[in-house]
Amino acid sequence: MVKDHATVWESCLQNIRNNVNMQAFRTWFEPIKPVRLDGNALTIQVPNKYFYEWLEEHYVSLLKTSIRSQLGDKARLEYQILVNDPREEEKRKSYAGNGNGFEKPHSSNPGNVSLSDQLPYYNNVDTDSIKNPFVIPGIKKMKVDPQLNPNYRFDNYIEGDCNRLARSAGYAISRKPGQTSFNPLVIFGNVGLGKTHLAQAIGNEILEKFPAKTVLYVSSEKFTNQIIAGIKNNAINDVVTFYQHIDVLIVDDIQFLEGKKKTQDIFFHIFNQLHQNGKQIILTSDRPPKDLQDMEERLISRFKWGLSADLQAPDLETRIAILEHKMMMEGVEIAQDVTEFICYNIKNNIRELEGVLISLIAQSSLNRREIDIDLAKEVVRNFVTEINKEITVEFIQKLVAEYFKVPVETLNGKTRKRSIVIARQLSMYLAKNMTDRSLKALGEVFGGRDHSTVIYSCRTVQDLMETDPFFKETVSDLEKKIRMSLSEK
Repeated sequence: MVKDHATVWESCLQNIRNNVNMQAFRTWFEPIKPVRLDGNALTIQVPNKYFYEWLEEHYVSLLKTSIRSQLGDKARLEYQILVNDPREEEKRKSYAGNGNGFEKPHSSNPGNVSLSDQLPYYNNVDTDSIKNPFVIPGIKKMKVDPQLNPNYRFDNYIEGDCNRLARSAGYAISRKPGQTSFNPLVIFGNVGLGKTHLAQAIGNEILEKFPAKTVLYVSSEKFTNQIIAGIKNNAINDVVTFYQHIDVLIVDDIQFLEGKKKTQDIFFHIFNQLHQNGKQIILTSDRPPKDLQDMEERLISRFKWGLSADLQAPDLETRIAILEHKMMMEGVEIAQDVTEFICYNIKNNIRELEGVLISLIAQSSLNRREIDIDLAKEVVRNFVTEINKEITVEFIQKLVAEYFKVPVETLNGKTRKRSIVIARQLSMYLAKNMTDRSLKALGEVFGGRDHSTVIYSCRTVQDLMETDPFFKETVSDLEKKIRMSLSEK
Protein backbone atom coordinates (compact mmCIF):
# COMPACT_ATOMS: atom_id res chain seq x y z
CA MET A 1 0.00 0.00 0.00
CA VAL A 2 1.42 3.39 -1.05
CA LYS A 3 1.39 5.90 1.80
CA ASP A 4 0.77 9.62 1.35
CA HIS A 5 1.81 12.48 3.63
CA ALA A 6 -1.61 12.76 5.30
CA THR A 7 -1.78 9.04 6.11
CA VAL A 8 1.76 8.96 7.49
CA TRP A 9 1.21 12.02 9.67
CA GLU A 10 -2.11 10.69 10.99
CA SER A 11 -0.35 7.46 12.00
CA CYS A 12 2.35 9.54 13.73
CA LEU A 13 -0.34 11.46 15.60
CA GLN A 14 -1.81 8.22 16.91
CA ASN A 15 1.53 7.41 18.54
CA ILE A 16 1.97 10.97 19.81
CA ARG A 17 -1.51 10.93 21.42
CA ASN A 18 -0.46 7.94 23.49
CA ASN A 19 2.62 9.71 24.82
CA VAL A 20 1.48 13.24 25.69
CA ASN A 21 -1.49 14.60 27.61
CA MET A 22 -4.46 15.93 25.67
CA GLN A 23 -3.76 19.59 26.46
CA ALA A 24 -0.20 19.35 25.12
CA PHE A 25 -1.46 17.49 22.06
CA ARG A 26 -4.03 20.17 21.25
CA THR A 27 -1.54 22.99 21.76
CA TRP A 28 1.53 21.62 19.97
CA PHE A 29 0.39 18.97 17.49
CA GLU A 30 -3.14 19.75 16.27
CA PRO A 31 -1.98 22.98 14.53
CA ILE A 32 0.64 21.06 12.50
CA LYS A 33 -0.28 20.29 8.88
CA PRO A 34 1.36 17.62 6.71
CA VAL A 35 2.60 19.09 3.41
CA ARG A 36 4.26 16.38 1.34
CA LEU A 37 6.08 13.07 1.40
CA ASP A 38 9.23 12.66 -0.71
CA GLY A 39 10.58 9.15 -0.31
CA ASN A 40 11.44 8.84 3.38
CA ALA A 41 11.20 12.62 4.04
CA LEU A 42 7.93 13.96 5.49
CA THR A 43 7.41 17.73 5.42
CA ILE A 44 5.10 19.30 8.00
CA GLN A 45 4.05 22.93 8.38
CA VAL A 46 4.18 24.72 11.75
CA PRO A 47 2.59 28.13 12.44
CA ASN A 48 5.74 30.03 13.46
CA LYS A 49 9.31 29.80 14.69
CA TYR A 50 8.11 29.48 18.25
CA PHE A 51 6.53 26.13 17.41
CA TYR A 52 9.77 25.11 15.68
CA GLU A 53 11.88 25.91 18.75
CA TRP A 54 9.44 24.42 21.24
CA LEU A 55 9.09 21.14 19.31
CA GLU A 56 12.85 20.82 19.01
CA GLU A 57 13.41 21.45 22.68
CA HIS A 58 10.60 19.28 24.08
CA TYR A 59 9.32 16.76 21.54
CA VAL A 60 12.07 15.99 19.05
CA SER A 61 12.64 12.45 20.40
CA LEU A 62 8.93 11.64 20.23
CA LEU A 63 8.70 12.99 16.68
CA LYS A 64 11.78 11.02 15.67
CA THR A 65 10.37 7.77 17.07
CA SER A 66 6.95 8.36 15.50
CA ILE A 67 8.20 9.14 12.00
CA ARG A 68 10.67 6.23 12.00
CA SER A 69 7.92 3.84 13.02
CA GLN A 70 6.17 4.77 9.78
CA LEU A 71 9.02 5.32 7.32
CA GLY A 72 11.93 3.30 8.70
CA ASP A 73 15.25 4.13 10.33
CA LYS A 74 16.28 6.51 7.55
CA ALA A 75 13.16 8.61 7.86
CA ARG A 76 13.57 12.38 7.95
CA LEU A 77 11.26 15.15 9.09
CA GLU A 78 11.34 18.52 7.36
CA TYR A 79 9.59 21.68 8.47
CA GLN A 80 7.92 24.60 6.81
CA ILE A 81 7.61 27.65 9.03
CA LEU A 82 5.02 30.25 8.14
CA VAL A 83 6.44 33.78 7.96
CA ASN A 84 4.13 36.57 9.10
CA ASP A 85 5.61 39.42 7.05
CA PRO A 86 4.11 39.23 3.54
CA ARG A 87 6.91 41.40 2.14
CA GLU A 88 9.54 38.82 2.96
CA GLU A 89 11.49 37.56 -0.01
CA GLU A 90 10.41 33.98 0.73
CA LYS A 91 7.01 33.11 2.05
CA ARG A 92 8.30 30.05 3.93
CA LYS A 93 11.61 28.72 5.16
CA SER A 94 12.19 24.98 5.34
CA TYR A 95 14.49 23.32 7.83
CA ALA A 96 15.47 19.67 7.37
CA GLY A 97 15.94 17.23 10.22
CA ASN A 98 19.34 15.61 10.58
CA GLY A 99 18.07 12.56 12.45
CA ASN A 100 18.73 14.06 15.88
CA GLY A 101 16.46 17.07 15.67
CA PHE A 102 16.16 20.22 13.57
CA GLU A 103 18.95 22.18 12.00
CA LYS A 104 19.09 25.62 13.49
CA PRO A 105 18.30 28.50 11.13
CA HIS A 106 21.33 30.61 10.43
CA SER A 107 20.16 34.16 9.71
CA SER A 108 16.50 34.00 8.80
CA ASN A 109 15.08 36.50 11.28
CA PRO A 110 12.29 38.32 9.42
CA GLY A 111 12.65 41.16 11.86
CA ASN A 112 16.01 42.49 10.64
CA VAL A 113 15.89 46.23 10.03
CA SER A 114 17.79 48.10 7.33
CA LEU A 115 20.18 50.86 8.36
CA SER A 116 17.92 53.43 6.72
CA ASP A 117 15.27 52.66 9.34
CA GLN A 118 17.57 53.63 12.21
CA LEU A 119 18.12 57.01 13.84
CA PRO A 120 21.91 57.48 13.66
CA TYR A 121 21.64 60.58 15.84
CA TYR A 122 21.09 58.29 18.84
CA ASN A 123 23.96 55.88 18.25
CA ASN A 124 26.78 55.70 20.82
CA VAL A 125 25.10 57.96 23.38
CA ASP A 126 26.63 58.24 26.84
CA THR A 127 23.94 56.75 29.10
CA ASP A 128 25.08 58.86 32.04
CA SER A 129 23.77 61.97 30.24
CA ILE A 130 20.40 60.56 29.17
CA LYS A 131 17.36 62.30 30.63
CA ASN A 132 15.02 59.82 32.29
CA PRO A 133 11.29 60.50 32.03
CA PHE A 134 10.86 58.14 35.01
CA VAL A 135 13.12 60.29 37.18
CA ILE A 136 14.49 58.85 40.41
CA PRO A 137 15.73 61.86 42.43
CA GLY A 138 19.28 61.74 43.72
CA ILE A 139 20.54 59.13 41.26
CA LYS A 140 22.93 60.52 38.68
CA LYS A 141 23.60 57.40 36.64
CA MET A 142 20.66 56.30 34.52
CA LYS A 143 18.57 53.92 36.57
CA VAL A 144 14.98 53.12 35.74
CA ASP A 145 12.14 52.14 38.02
CA PRO A 146 10.64 49.21 36.07
CA GLN A 147 7.11 50.31 37.03
CA LEU A 148 6.21 46.65 37.67
CA ASN A 149 3.72 45.28 40.17
CA PRO A 150 5.70 42.70 42.21
CA ASN A 151 2.50 40.67 42.73
CA TYR A 152 2.31 39.86 39.02
CA ARG A 153 4.39 36.71 38.74
CA PHE A 154 4.40 33.41 36.88
CA ASP A 155 3.80 31.38 40.02
CA ASN A 156 0.39 32.99 40.54
CA TYR A 157 -0.59 33.06 36.86
CA ILE A 158 -2.66 29.90 36.49
CA GLU A 159 -2.06 28.00 33.25
CA GLY A 160 -4.86 26.52 31.16
CA ASP A 161 -5.76 25.81 27.56
CA CYS A 162 -6.84 29.44 27.29
CA ASN A 163 -3.36 30.89 27.90
CA ARG A 164 -0.83 28.07 27.49
CA LEU A 165 0.82 29.38 24.33
CA ALA A 166 1.19 32.94 25.66
CA ARG A 167 2.44 31.80 29.07
CA SER A 168 4.95 29.36 27.57
CA ALA A 169 6.25 32.04 25.22
CA GLY A 170 6.54 34.53 28.07
CA TYR A 171 8.46 32.09 30.23
CA ALA A 172 10.83 31.27 27.36
CA ILE A 173 11.45 35.01 26.86
CA SER A 174 12.25 35.42 30.54
CA ARG A 175 15.06 32.89 30.12
CA LYS A 176 16.51 34.47 26.96
CA PRO A 177 15.19 38.02 26.58
CA GLY A 178 15.76 39.33 23.06
CA GLN A 179 17.29 36.05 21.87
CA THR A 180 14.19 34.11 20.82
CA SER A 181 12.19 34.21 17.59
CA PHE A 182 9.17 35.75 19.35
CA ASN A 183 10.34 39.34 19.46
CA PRO A 184 8.10 41.20 19.72
CA LEU A 185 5.64 39.17 21.76
CA VAL A 186 2.13 40.54 21.24
CA ILE A 187 -0.35 39.32 23.88
CA PHE A 188 -3.93 40.05 22.85
CA GLY A 189 -7.39 39.26 24.20
CA ASN A 190 -10.50 40.75 25.76
CA VAL A 191 -10.50 42.79 28.95
CA GLY A 192 -9.93 40.97 32.23
CA LEU A 193 -8.14 37.90 30.87
CA GLY A 194 -4.70 38.60 32.37
CA LYS A 195 -2.72 40.39 29.63
CA THR A 196 -1.16 42.90 32.03
CA HIS A 197 -0.46 40.20 34.62
CA LEU A 198 1.39 38.05 32.10
CA ALA A 199 3.34 40.93 30.55
CA GLN A 200 4.51 42.14 33.96
CA ALA A 201 5.25 38.58 35.11
CA ILE A 202 7.72 38.33 32.23
CA GLY A 203 9.34 41.59 33.35
CA ASN A 204 9.58 40.49 36.98
CA GLU A 205 11.08 37.13 36.00
CA ILE A 206 13.70 38.81 33.80
CA LEU A 207 14.70 41.19 36.60
CA GLU A 208 15.09 38.24 38.95
CA LYS A 209 17.27 36.29 36.49
CA PHE A 210 19.10 39.28 34.97
CA PRO A 211 19.23 42.07 37.57
CA ALA A 212 21.57 44.15 35.40
CA LYS A 213 19.00 44.49 32.63
CA THR A 214 16.85 47.59 32.35
CA VAL A 215 13.19 46.61 32.26
CA LEU A 216 10.36 49.10 31.81
CA TYR A 217 6.58 48.69 31.83
CA VAL A 218 4.60 51.62 30.44
CA SER A 219 1.01 52.08 29.39
CA SER A 220 0.43 53.46 25.90
CA GLU A 221 -1.34 56.42 27.51
CA LYS A 222 1.70 57.32 29.61
CA PHE A 223 3.96 56.84 26.60
CA THR A 224 1.79 59.19 24.53
CA ASN A 225 1.79 61.81 27.29
CA GLN A 226 5.60 61.65 27.45
CA ILE A 227 5.80 62.21 23.70
CA ILE A 228 3.44 65.19 23.95
CA ALA A 229 5.46 66.66 26.83
CA GLY A 230 8.70 66.08 24.91
CA ILE A 231 7.34 67.92 21.88
CA LYS A 232 6.07 70.81 24.04
CA ASN A 233 9.40 71.17 25.84
CA ASN A 234 11.53 70.65 22.73
CA ALA A 235 12.99 67.55 24.40
CA ILE A 236 11.68 64.76 22.21
CA ASN A 237 15.23 63.58 21.46
CA ASP A 238 15.81 62.97 25.16
CA VAL A 239 12.67 60.83 25.42
CA VAL A 240 13.56 58.80 22.33
CA THR A 241 17.15 58.29 23.46
CA PHE A 242 15.97 57.13 26.87
CA TYR A 243 13.68 54.49 25.40
CA GLN A 244 16.33 53.25 22.99
CA HIS A 245 18.48 52.19 25.94
CA ILE A 246 15.86 49.98 27.56
CA ASP A 247 16.68 46.26 27.49
CA VAL A 248 13.09 45.00 27.89
CA LEU A 249 10.25 47.34 26.92
CA ILE A 250 6.68 46.37 27.86
CA VAL A 251 3.95 48.57 26.36
CA ASP A 252 0.41 47.91 27.57
CA ASP A 253 -2.76 48.48 25.49
CA ILE A 254 -1.02 49.30 22.24
CA GLN A 255 -4.43 49.80 20.58
CA PHE A 256 -4.62 53.24 22.21
CA LEU A 257 -1.94 54.44 19.79
CA GLU A 258 -4.54 54.24 17.00
CA GLY A 259 -4.93 57.56 15.21
CA LYS A 260 -1.92 59.18 16.94
CA LYS A 261 0.33 59.60 13.92
CA LYS A 262 3.22 61.47 15.56
CA THR A 263 3.37 59.06 18.50
CA GLN A 264 3.27 56.11 16.10
CA ASP A 265 6.12 57.59 14.06
CA ILE A 266 8.32 58.03 17.14
CA PHE A 267 7.44 54.58 18.48
CA PHE A 268 8.35 53.13 15.06
CA HIS A 269 11.93 54.42 15.36
CA ILE A 270 12.21 53.31 19.00
CA PHE A 271 10.96 49.86 18.02
CA ASN A 272 13.47 49.59 15.18
CA GLN A 273 16.43 50.58 17.32
CA LEU A 274 15.52 48.19 20.13
CA HIS A 275 14.86 45.29 17.79
CA GLN A 276 18.05 45.93 15.81
CA ASN A 277 20.06 45.84 19.03
CA GLY A 278 18.52 42.56 20.22
CA LYS A 279 16.38 44.13 22.94
CA GLN A 280 13.08 42.48 23.92
CA ILE A 281 9.73 44.12 23.13
CA ILE A 282 6.45 42.95 24.69
CA LEU A 283 3.11 44.47 23.68
CA THR A 284 -0.45 43.92 24.83
CA SER A 285 -3.60 44.67 22.87
CA ASP A 286 -7.32 44.00 22.99
CA ARG A 287 -7.16 42.59 19.43
CA PRO A 288 -4.63 40.97 17.08
CA PRO A 289 -2.26 43.29 15.14
CA LYS A 290 -4.12 42.71 11.85
CA ASP A 291 -7.30 44.20 13.36
CA LEU A 292 -5.74 47.44 14.62
CA GLN A 293 -7.34 50.43 12.92
CA ASP A 294 -5.74 53.73 11.89
CA MET A 295 -2.29 52.33 12.67
CA GLU A 296 0.67 52.77 10.30
CA GLU A 297 1.13 49.68 8.14
CA ARG A 298 4.87 49.63 8.80
CA LEU A 299 4.15 49.36 12.55
CA ILE A 300 1.60 46.58 12.10
CA SER A 301 4.13 44.75 9.93
CA ARG A 302 6.71 44.93 12.70
CA PHE A 303 4.21 43.78 15.32
CA LYS A 304 3.84 40.61 13.21
CA TRP A 305 7.57 39.86 13.20
CA GLY A 306 7.45 37.80 16.37
CA LEU A 307 4.65 35.86 18.03
CA SER A 308 1.05 37.02 18.48
CA ALA A 309 -0.47 34.96 21.31
CA ASP A 310 -4.18 34.95 22.04
CA LEU A 311 -5.63 34.91 25.58
CA GLN A 312 -9.08 33.35 25.55
CA ALA A 313 -11.77 33.10 28.20
CA PRO A 314 -10.75 30.38 30.70
CA ASP A 315 -12.68 27.13 30.77
CA LEU A 316 -14.51 25.94 33.88
CA GLU A 317 -11.60 23.96 35.32
CA THR A 318 -9.20 26.86 34.87
CA ARG A 319 -11.66 29.29 36.48
CA ILE A 320 -11.99 27.00 39.49
CA ALA A 321 -8.19 26.70 39.76
CA ILE A 322 -7.83 30.50 39.57
CA LEU A 323 -10.47 31.05 42.25
CA GLU A 324 -8.99 28.41 44.56
CA HIS A 325 -5.53 29.95 44.19
CA LYS A 326 -6.89 33.39 45.09
CA MET A 327 -8.72 31.87 48.08
CA MET A 328 -5.43 30.40 49.26
CA MET A 329 -3.72 33.77 48.87
CA GLU A 330 -6.48 35.44 50.89
CA GLY A 331 -6.37 32.70 53.54
CA VAL A 332 -10.05 31.77 53.25
CA GLU A 333 -11.79 28.44 52.77
CA ILE A 334 -14.99 28.18 50.78
CA ALA A 335 -17.05 25.05 50.22
CA GLN A 336 -16.64 23.37 46.85
CA ASP A 337 -20.27 23.81 45.87
CA VAL A 338 -19.92 27.57 46.41
CA THR A 339 -16.73 27.89 44.34
CA GLU A 340 -18.30 25.83 41.55
CA PHE A 341 -21.46 27.96 41.63
CA ILE A 342 -19.36 31.14 41.27
CA CYS A 343 -17.32 29.72 38.40
CA TYR A 344 -20.40 28.46 36.53
CA ASN A 345 -21.73 32.01 36.49
CA ILE A 346 -18.58 34.15 36.09
CA LYS A 347 -17.29 32.93 32.75
CA ASN A 348 -15.43 35.59 30.78
CA ASN A 349 -13.55 37.84 33.16
CA ILE A 350 -10.92 36.92 35.74
CA ARG A 351 -11.22 40.31 37.40
CA GLU A 352 -14.88 39.58 38.10
CA LEU A 353 -13.86 36.34 39.82
CA GLU A 354 -11.57 38.40 42.05
CA GLY A 355 -14.36 40.90 42.64
CA VAL A 356 -16.81 38.20 43.70
CA LEU A 357 -14.28 36.71 46.13
CA ILE A 358 -13.48 40.09 47.69
CA SER A 359 -17.19 40.88 48.01
CA LEU A 360 -17.87 37.51 49.65
CA ILE A 361 -15.08 38.04 52.17
CA ALA A 362 -16.29 41.58 52.93
CA GLN A 363 -19.95 40.53 53.31
CA SER A 364 -18.99 37.62 55.52
CA SER A 365 -16.76 39.76 57.74
CA LEU A 366 -19.02 42.82 58.04
CA ASN A 367 -22.32 40.96 58.44
CA ARG A 368 -20.91 37.95 60.30
CA ARG A 369 -22.38 35.55 57.77
CA GLU A 370 -21.08 32.20 56.68
CA ILE A 371 -19.92 32.06 53.06
CA ASP A 372 -22.53 29.68 51.71
CA ILE A 373 -24.48 29.23 48.51
CA ASP A 374 -27.13 31.79 49.52
CA LEU A 375 -24.56 34.52 50.16
CA ALA A 376 -22.81 33.61 46.91
CA LYS A 377 -26.08 34.06 45.00
CA GLU A 378 -26.56 37.53 46.49
CA VAL A 379 -23.04 38.60 45.54
CA VAL A 380 -23.02 37.07 42.08
CA ARG A 381 -26.25 38.92 41.19
CA ASN A 382 -24.20 42.14 41.34
CA PHE A 383 -21.90 40.83 38.60
CA VAL A 384 -24.19 38.99 36.17
CA THR A 385 -27.65 39.78 34.86
CA GLU A 386 -28.92 36.22 35.16
CA ILE A 387 -27.76 33.43 37.46
CA ASN A 388 -27.63 30.03 35.84
CA LYS A 389 -30.24 27.48 36.83
CA GLU A 390 -29.52 24.99 39.57
CA ILE A 391 -28.89 21.35 38.72
CA THR A 392 -31.98 19.16 39.08
CA VAL A 393 -32.40 15.38 39.12
CA GLU A 394 -34.64 15.61 36.06
CA PHE A 395 -31.99 17.52 34.14
CA ILE A 396 -29.36 14.91 35.04
CA GLN A 397 -31.66 12.10 33.91
CA LYS A 398 -32.29 13.84 30.60
CA LEU A 399 -28.60 14.32 29.77
CA VAL A 400 -27.58 10.81 30.90
CA ALA A 401 -30.38 9.30 28.79
CA GLU A 402 -29.20 11.33 25.78
CA TYR A 403 -25.60 10.24 26.40
CA PHE A 404 -26.51 6.53 26.51
CA LYS A 405 -29.17 6.93 23.79
CA VAL A 406 -31.96 5.41 25.89
CA PRO A 407 -35.47 6.77 26.58
CA VAL A 408 -35.44 8.88 29.75
CA GLU A 409 -38.56 7.12 31.12
CA THR A 410 -36.68 3.79 31.20
CA LEU A 411 -34.42 5.17 33.96
CA ASN A 412 -37.42 5.04 36.30
CA GLY A 413 -38.73 1.71 35.02
CA LYS A 414 -38.12 -1.92 36.00
CA THR A 415 -36.07 -3.16 33.03
CA ARG A 416 -32.82 -4.93 33.89
CA LYS A 417 -31.18 -4.43 30.49
CA ARG A 418 -27.51 -3.76 31.22
CA SER A 419 -27.17 -0.49 29.29
CA ILE A 420 -30.22 0.94 31.05
CA VAL A 421 -29.14 -0.32 34.48
CA ILE A 422 -25.75 1.39 34.06
CA ALA A 423 -27.43 4.61 32.94
CA ARG A 424 -29.85 4.45 35.89
CA GLN A 425 -27.07 3.83 38.44
CA LEU A 426 -24.94 6.55 36.98
CA SER A 427 -27.89 8.99 37.09
CA MET A 428 -28.36 8.18 40.79
CA TYR A 429 -24.65 8.69 41.47
CA LEU A 430 -24.57 12.07 39.72
CA ALA A 431 -27.83 13.18 41.33
CA LYS A 432 -26.50 12.31 44.79
CA ASN A 433 -23.27 14.26 44.20
CA MET A 434 -24.68 17.22 42.29
CA THR A 435 -27.98 17.97 44.03
CA ASP A 436 -29.11 18.40 47.63
CA ARG A 437 -31.85 15.76 47.40
CA SER A 438 -31.91 13.14 50.15
CA LEU A 439 -31.39 9.44 49.42
CA LYS A 440 -35.07 8.78 50.09
CA ALA A 441 -36.13 11.60 47.75
CA LEU A 442 -33.81 10.31 45.04
CA GLY A 443 -35.26 6.82 45.33
CA GLU A 444 -38.75 8.23 44.90
CA VAL A 445 -37.75 10.08 41.73
CA PHE A 446 -36.25 6.89 40.27
CA GLY A 447 -39.49 4.90 40.18
CA GLY A 448 -40.24 4.67 43.89
CA ARG A 449 -37.06 2.82 44.86
CA ASP A 450 -35.80 2.86 48.45
CA HIS A 451 -32.69 4.58 49.74
CA SER A 452 -30.68 1.32 49.90
CA THR A 453 -30.98 0.99 46.11
CA VAL A 454 -29.53 4.48 45.70
CA ILE A 455 -26.64 3.61 48.03
CA TYR A 456 -25.96 0.36 46.14
CA SER A 457 -26.01 2.19 42.78
CA CYS A 458 -23.56 4.83 44.00
CA ARG A 459 -21.17 2.18 45.33
CA THR A 460 -21.36 0.26 42.05
CA VAL A 461 -20.49 3.38 40.07
CA GLN A 462 -17.63 4.20 42.46
CA ASP A 463 -16.22 0.67 42.12
CA LEU A 464 -16.42 0.84 38.32
CA MET A 465 -14.61 4.18 38.31
CA GLU A 466 -11.76 2.69 40.37
CA THR A 467 -11.31 -0.31 38.06
CA ASP A 468 -12.28 1.03 34.62
CA PRO A 469 -10.47 4.19 33.41
CA PHE A 470 -12.79 4.49 30.42
CA PHE A 471 -15.86 4.46 32.66
CA LYS A 472 -14.23 7.02 34.97
CA GLU A 473 -13.66 9.30 31.98
CA THR A 474 -17.32 8.82 30.98
CA VAL A 475 -18.45 9.97 34.43
CA SER A 476 -16.16 12.98 34.26
CA ASP A 477 -17.43 13.90 30.80
CA LEU A 478 -21.03 13.71 31.98
CA GLU A 479 -20.33 15.90 35.02
CA LYS A 480 -18.77 18.55 32.79
CA LYS A 481 -21.58 18.28 30.26
CA ILE A 482 -24.23 18.77 32.95
CA ARG A 483 -22.51 21.81 34.43
CA MET A 484 -21.60 23.44 31.16
CA SER A 485 -25.08 22.88 29.70
CA LEU A 486 -26.55 24.83 32.60
CA SER A 487 -23.81 27.46 32.34
CA GLU A 488 -24.58 28.11 28.68
CA LYS A 489 -28.32 28.66 29.19
